[in-house]
Amino acid sequence: MVKKDSLVYLLVGQEIRFCDQLIAEIKEEFLPKAFRDFNLDRLYAKGLSLEDIQEKILCLPFKSKKRILIIRNAQQLSPGAKKFLIDYVRHPQPHIILILEIEKRDPRDEFVNSVLKYAKSFVKEEPRLDAFTLAYQVDSRKPSLALKVLHKLLEKGERPERILGGLRYAWENRVPNPLETRKRLKALLACDIDIKTGRLKADFALEKLVVYLCCFRKA
Repeated sequence: MVKKDSLVYLLVGQEIRFCDQLIAEIKEEFLPKAFRDFNLDRLYAKGLSLEDIQEKILCLPFKSKKRILIIRNAQQLSPGAKKFLIDYVRHPQPHIILILEIEKRDPRDEFVNSVLKYAKSFVKEEPRLDAFTLAYQVDSRKPSLALKVLHKLLEKGERPERILGGLRYAWENRVPNPLETRKRLKALLACDIDIKTGRLKADFALEKLVVYLCCFRKA
C-alpha cells in the first residue's frame, strides 16, 4: 500500500482500475467505513461549474476528519474552474482531500503543471509518442532519448515527412530565439533534401538530424 500524506492528488492514466485502486486505498486510509458514502463526492469535469466545486469544498465532513472530492477528466474543466484550482492547491482546506483524474498528461498543459507543484501524482499511461515528444527531447539535449523516440515513431510507421513537419511546427511556435529557429529550420530543410534526393536513407538522415540538433550550441 502506498503511503498517502497529501491533501491533493493527481492521477494520470486511462486505465480505470488503476485510478479506482488508488482511490480505494485513499478512502481506506482516511474515511471511516461506516460513513464513507457521506464523505465522498465524485464529479465529472465536463459541464461542471466553478460554483459546484466551491460548494463541495465548503462541505464539512460527517463523523470523519476528512472528506474526499474526486474530479474525473479534470483536463475538461472550464478555464475559470482551472484557475480556481490552481490557486486552491497552494493552500488546500485541511478537511478536504482533492483527487484530480486526467487521462493523459500534456507537458505543455499549464493547469496540470501548476497542480503538479503541490500534488502527489500517480502516473500510469502510455508515453506520448509524436513529433512534439521528439522536439521536447531535442530541446532537453538528450540525444539517446530523442533517438529512442525517433526509432519508435519510425517503427509504428510514421512517415519521415510528417516527423519533419511536426518538428517544424513545434519549433516555429515555441522557440523564442529567432536565430536558433532559423538554424533548426535550415537543418530540417537539409534533412528533407537528403531524403527526397536519395542522398541518404530516411532513417539515417533523421538520426543525423536529431543528433545534430541535440548537440549544437544554442545561439
